[in-house]
Amino acid sequence: MTWHPLTTLEQLDEVLAESASRPVAIFKHSTTCSISATAKARLDRQWDAAVGDGIKLYYLDLLRYRPISNEIAARLRVMHESPQLLLVQGGHCVYDASHMGIRADVVKAKVQT
Repeated sequence: MTWHPLTTLEQLDEVLAESASRPVAIFKHSTTCSISATAKARLDRQWDAAVGDGIKLYYLDLLRYRPISNEIAARLRVMHESPQLLLVQGGHCVYDASHMGIRADVVKAKVQT
């Protein structure tokens, strides 16, 4: 599993454009929250077996990059939560989960073909 840091609004533009050709996921993580740490650890353990390389996974540190999180919520029309995993295809959020509802196998099942 490879985490790709999301750190600029320009990069967000690129991620959304990338979602036109392949599904991408954005994990919004609060580095001071134990629930967020647990959700991230579960993804670390489950991702490769459940998803593999089919979905590129981006990591957003909410505390350092809150304006990017706000922009994601506005552009994708999803309510901000933390932790939160968003599955994006064609520039649209097709699935989101938060807290202990974040599961790699469910993300894989939600990919629209």
